[in-house]
Amino acid sequence: MSVAPLARTVHRHADVAGVRVFYRESLPERADAPVLLLLHGFPSGSHQFRRLIDALGARYRLVAPDYPGFGHTEAPEGFTYSFDRLADTVEGFLRAIGLTRFAMYVFDFGAPVGFRIAERHPEWIAGLVVQNGNAYAEGLSAAARDFIALRPDAPGAVEAVRDLLTPAGTRMQYETGVPDPSSLAPDGWTLDQHFLDLPGRAEAQVALAFDYHTNVERYERWQRWLRTHTPPTLITWGTGDPFFPEPGARAYLRDVPDAELHLFDTGHFALETHLPEIAPLIAGFLDRTWR
Repeated sequence: MSVAPLARTVHRHADVAGVRVFYRESLPERADAPVLLLLHGFPSGSHQFRRLIDALGARYRLVAPDYPGFGHTEAPEGFTYSFDRLADTVEGFLRAIGLTRFAMYVFDFGAPVGFRIAERHPEWIAGLVVQNGNAYAEGLSAAARDFIALRPDAPGAVEAVRDLLTPAGTRMQYETGVPDPSSLAPDGWTLDQHFLDLPGRAEAQVALAFDYHTNVERYERWQRWLRTHTPPTLITWGTGDPFFPEPGARAYLRDVPDAELHLFDTGHFALETHLPEIAPLIAGFLDRTWR
């Protein structure tokens, strides 16, 4: 019985304006293999893509950085945590490793980071894989709208954000919308919580939570970018997502009508339950669209 080759992966750091960016990178068999930049979500890190890298990294170059305030990346004291600064750091990281042409996988926080980079450098973007990465008002649940409306000077606002950073809050994000939570390995939320509990990480996440409204304010700009550039787009979406419901996935078709849409009966972290279905879709997408 033949076994598909698993990826060789390296784990490195790149220095970007005082930030020591950790990243994972697969070493594909072909030097000219298509490149996929993997942009993670909250409260996770590049580790959320470990299995995807194993599955596809032998055929494609997959690059997954940790943002400041996440995973193994080390940010200096006094770093300002905002989505603009996260995008600045990822842009600097891409320049540091010489990566200026790639398809881009945007998930959760990866969407506001990735679309900022796409606005600045449309020539870098060879295609989009969107997985529960929202860019539309109708893609926000009522709970998400209430959370985004929080402001630091409102009574109880900081406590509401910090409640999401607890073990119960982290696990909830994985399990909500998943028909059989027992199918989920506990490693994802356990590792996320480890990083959330590191010194200074809670404060970073609180700052980003209060900055999230800047992403909603940019939605029209990102939609205009999609209409203008019409990148090849693959959309995979967990329909039970408590933050970004199914209408957010379908909304992309208004601006990128040729996008390929696949919906899955699962939650926010769709790769945790549907990697065997999603990985071949990504492989086929890269094979068809990479130029």
